[in-house]
Amino acid sequence: MFFEVDPGHTVVELWPGGGWYTAILAPYLKNNGQLIAAHFPADSEVGFFQKSRAAFNKRFLLQPEIYGNIYVTELAPPQKLTIAQAGEADRVLTFRNVHNWMRNRQEQAVFDEAFRVLKQGGILGVVEHRAPDSFSREKMVETGYVTESYVTQLAINAGFVPAGHSEINANPKDSRDHAHGVWSLPPTLRGGDVNRSEFLAISESDRMTLKFRKP
Repeated sequence: MFFEVDPGHTVVELWPGGGWYTAILAPYLKNNGQLIAAHFPADSEVGFFQKSRAAFNKRFLLQPEIYGNIYVTELAPPQKLTIAQAGEADRVLTFRNVHNWMRNRQEQAVFDEAFRVLKQGGILGVVEHRAPDSFSREKMVETGYVTESYVTQLAINAGFVPAGHSEINANPKDSRDHAHGVWSLPPTLRGGDVNRSEFLAISESDRMTLKFRKP
């Protein structure tokens, strides 16, 4: 509702991974809309990417009666950056991916591409682990937490206009100060049994939920 997704929309989901949100979006769009999954390349040299893409295909593409006909494109910036046709999408959505693109300095390129494929008036929706304003870019990459101001500036640089924020994914119990960054928390629990009960009590990360509109 916050991202104003209608059943008849064309929606691009960036790097859907295992498909947690795909399982919500695809049935919703099945009859009258179109979901485009801008996923990892099937022939990626990264083993995790290969496995994730194969599992996604097996789960979602073989059950059109449940998920409709999902169209898959490939996103691996800077080599592969075309996620849809220009002006094709009503919505572009990304859930906890900005920090990943920051690792090889491709975050602005992805935001620019989102702007290109959206229709006039279309919305970019962003959910991301939220860092304190004091975090440097290097600290963001190291911890997986990104500041709201940095994400907002990426969107503005691409041409978007800020259109609102929601606290629906906020978690005030998350201090954002953990030995293994955001990966200390569930579901990753990178530290193993060290402080496990504490991290389980915190639960998942504090997250921003931001909306930007293409004028």
